[in-house]
Order: sequence, then C-alpha cells, then structure tokens
Amino acid sequence: MADEFELCLIGAGNMGGAMLAGWIESGFAANRITVVDPSPRDGMAALLQKHDIRHCLAPPEGYRPDVMLIAVKPQAMEAVLPTLKGLAGPDTVSVSVAAGTTLAQLAAHLGEVPVVRSMPNTPAILRKGITVCCPNGLCSEQQKARVDGLLSAIGKVRWVEDEAMIDAVTAVSGSGPAYVFHLAECMAAAGVGEGLSPDLAEALARETIAGAGAMLSQLDEPAGVLRENVTSPNGTTAAALGELMGEGRLEKLVARAIHAARRRSEELSGQVK
Repeated sequence: MADEFELCLIGAGNMGGAMLAGWIESGFAANRITVVDPSPRDGMAALLQKHDIRHCLAPPEGYRPDVMLIAVKPQAMEAVLPTLKGLAGPDTVSVSVAAGTTLAQLAAHLGEVPVVRSMPNTPAILRKGITVCCPNGLCSEQQKARVDGLLSAIGKVRWVEDEAMIDAVTAVSGSGPAYVFHLAECMAAAGVGEGLSPDLAEALARETIAGAGAMLSQLDEPAGVLRENVTSPNGTTAAALGELMGEGRLEKLVARAIHAARRRSEELSGQVK
C-alpha cells in the first residue's frame, strides 16, 4: 500500500484480527496503525506487541485517523458507536463490517461524515474472503481507494451503490460459508451411511469441497460449465444430480434459504418489523 495514511481499527476479534494480520503481511506500516480493543485475546496481544502497534483500551482523545475501520460484533454496535464520534470527521472515512447496521444508523452516531458499509465473510481469516462495500455520498475517490486497498488484503472486493443490495450480499456471501460447511457435514454423513469410516468420509467431503472451491476461484469457466465437465452421460454424477436437480429441488431450497437470510438481515437493520 504505497499511499501512507493513519488507520484505526476498532475491535481486534476474529474479523478485525484477520484484517490486521492481512495489512501487516501486505506491508502496511505498523507505526501508522492504532488498535482500540479493551481486551484483545492472547494471540492478538502478541501480534500487537511483536509489531509494536499502538494499542488503546478506549478511543484516544484528539486523534483523527484517515480511515477508521469498525470491526465489533453487530450486537455491540449500539454501545460502541457513540464512543467513536470524536474519531470521525470529514477527512476520516469510517468503515463498518457489522451486519445489519445501515449507513443511516452509522451517520446517526458519527455525524454527516464519509462512511462505507461493508460485508466481508469468514474466509478472510485465510485471506480468501470477498467483501462488498457500499459508500455514502460523502466518500471521495481517494477514500474509497484506501478502503479498497485495505479490504483487498483479506480477499477480493466489490462495490455497490445501492445499499439495499447489502442484505442480499449478506445472504449469499456473508452467511454462505455456513451453507458450504453444512454441505460438507451432509456429504460426510452420507458417506458414513454408505459404509465409509467417519474419518475417511470427513476427509473426502472436506477435500472435495476445498478442491472444487479452488477450481471455481482459479478457472474462468462458469460454475454450470464446470458441473457439466464433471458429469458423464448416464454416469454416477448424473445419477446424483438427478436427485439434487430434479424438479429444481436444490435450486428451490437454496433460493428459500438465501431469501430467509436476506429477510433476517433486513430485520436486523430495522427495515422489516
């Protein structure tokens, strides 16, 4: 990150810690980072000490970073946001990664300042995440570029202008890793049902999904083409897909699941009562 600026991380839990580690690995200057966390876990405390990163138990007075990234849990936002107004200003872009907290809710606490609402996902801990961002109308191009660079340290980044899309993003990618983990559970359980040992069934399910995910990430073909490439006419895969795809079974189930997740995201942000 050639553009040097002051960065403040609010919350160094799983997501905040993953981002901090990614920034350090990407070469961001540790002496330009301030971490605010009242009780960092042992591993994070060691990382802060190793890189001599400034650590504060509460937001420091008289400090205005160029970027403030808020990585506290959604249920803690109402308590934390009022303490952050002193850090926000027209020259500071505030970035939230909390599900269900809208741009308007952020502005209600931080003021009429540049704000970005973002939705990362848990593969960020392996630098394999994807984050979707939505800025308010006060963000400059430089501020958006800084945010893009920071979030690129934990995976890919996409931007949307319509904040309503963030609820759908949450349903697909924010919650999506859990769907894949459950698929692995189901595949392993089915393998055991067919006579495999639990250890072997677990290994087969995990590595198959990990390998298929790598193909999706690294190959240019659409998912449908990759599926067709693996499916021989009247073969074993075709027999299995006949059960999954017959009458749109899996497609309809996934659509219902993602719709339920989107609606819950809207409820959390107060859009649906």
